[in-house]
Amino acid sequence: MPSSPTDLVDMTGAEQGGVILHLGDPDRHFWLVRSVARVIGVSLGQAMVEGAIAQEECRRMINRCRTCALVSACEAWLAESGGRADAPPPGCVVSTELNRLKHMMRHEGAH
Repeated sequence: MPSSPTDLVDMTGAEQGGVILHLGDPDRHFWLVRSVARVIGVSLGQAMVEGAIAQEECRRMINRCRTCALVSACEAWLAESGGRADAPPPGCVVSTELNRLKHMMRHEGAH
């Protein structure tokens, strides 16, 4: 696992369809992705160690999170989740990746 959040974050702007997107604070979104993952039962550090996710894929997830307009809703969801949930919050831009990791880690843990 990288030693700091910025080790996983691309500090450049994101371009999508020729439009430069505003990116949120890298540290804040690192912790949001990590926290949502943890609440649904995924340890990103363990996933990296086990090879379920590469550091570059984790970096892309954080950068996608940085483009999300639902940060306040995500933080509220985290506060209300009680530390456990079956799936990421509604509208989560990295829910597909997090659910894939959850499934992969459970499947590998069953063997």
